Amino acid sequence: MEIIGFEKWKPSAEAPGRQEYAGQRTAQEVFEELKHRLESMGYLPDEYFLLDSHWENGREIPKDASIFCTADYGGSEGVYLDAYLQWPEHNQLITRKFLTGKTLGENGNDLDRMFLISSAITKAFHGDHATPARYMKIGGVEDDTSGAVMHLSQEEQRTIINALVEQRERQEEAMSQTEQLLRRMTGSITAYINETGMRPLRMSDYDKAVLAVRDGEMAAFTEHSAKVPGQADALLVETAGRPGLVGRNMTAMLLNGRTDVDYASYCAACKKAIDINDLEKTLFLLHWAEHAVSKAEPSFYGEMASYAHLDHRFIAKQIIHQCSGEQIAAAPSHLLELFAADHDFHMLSELVDKGISGGSSSARTLHMLTYEKRDSWIAESMLEKRMWVDPHDHSALHACVQNDAVDVGKLLLDHGMDFERYQKWAEHRGGGHEETIQALSDHWQELRSQQQDAPAQGGMILA
Repeated sequence: MEIIGFEKWKPSAEAPGRQEYAGQRTAQEVFEELKHRLESMGYLPDEYFLLDSHWENGREIPKDASIFCTADYGGSEGVYLDAYLQWPEHNQLITRKFLTGKTLGENGNDLDRMFLISSAITKAFHGDHATPARYMKIGGVEDDTSGAVMHLSQEEQRTIINALVEQRERQEEAMSQTEQLLRRMTGSITAYINETGMRPLRMSDYDKAVLAVRDGEMAAFTEHSAKVPGQADALLVETAGRPGLVGRNMTAMLLNGRTDVDYASYCAACKKAIDINDLEKTLFLLHWAEHAVSKAEPSFYGEMASYAHLDHRFIAKQIIHQCSGEQIAAAPSHLLELFAADHDFHMLSELVDKGISGGSSSARTLHMLTYEKRDSWIAESMLEKRMWVDPHDHSALHACVQNDAVDVGKLLLDHGMDFERYQKWAEHRGGGHEETIQALSDHWQELRSQQQDAPAQGGMILA
């Protein structure tokens, strides 16, 4: 397999046949590509494998960074693997943890296996500099972390590979584990098949295309995907979830010239790109939605931003930055509520400036922004920017009353909410907050008085 790089490259404008440096990749993107590779080989630590929080939110890998791993028993239980980045900065060598993995077992075999995972990580970034030593884990049941690690000669490798290929043909239930072993010993299944010219696997072209996606074999994917045009939408979802440059190239190839991609499949592909922290692919898919899908829902962009907010807030923010006012105006109001929960003034301001409506989330949004009095100014600012709240949505005003947010409640009355109707609505919804009710009542009476005293223009008084 190709080495995972830290840098981005693009075709040179001056010399089309050459590549030029285009910046550093984000740590999350690199981590997801590594995780995909280890998972395909059956080498993910069985308890967790996590990126250090320092590298989240789109932080880039430092220039000229290198990576190294350590593996050791933990202080209490389990075996831990840590990967560190090192890079020069101001004539000093900076070292910072990149990721941590942990296995449930804590015996010698578990330690051996973690060292093999450490070796796989090192090779992923530095490559094999000699004839690779192939290993496989044998013995034990599926949920048993113990086992034996053996070195295999080339002849032994060939014997096991042949047996695994035949097993893969006959036992669909064992396919996942078989694929992992084949990848671990050969680099990729598709490369092995092409190299040996053995009897073909009894698989459809679609299955072979999916294998090529997982292996990162662009040539094999191009060949087999072209034979199944009717399943291009399903393949699009597969390629969207494939990390790294090869996954982006496969995705772009499938979208080239398409104008009839199924909308549900396109949404699923966007979510896959978000799941692997691939900002570049996500924005690419959002950009091409209007061209590739015959009819995208107006709320599409807001829904993707809402989905990204769950675990990838950096991507959610970038989606919003890229969206037009028309796209944000059509976004579900739930998106506003999500950023209200974060008390993120800058993102709330951008959403309101681009025309998002409070809609059915108005009450929950105002509740979150007024629950702690020190943040009520955010709610006031949003309403002053004319965040639209339905004047008949009495639950929005009720949220302000329950949190004693008098100034926010006054703004709702200023924007057309009827306080007398609210009082009738709230009669059986709990009492208390007399001072807040009185202050709002006084403000309401003042508003009524101003309306009555205002000179008539053209025989009409606007409230």
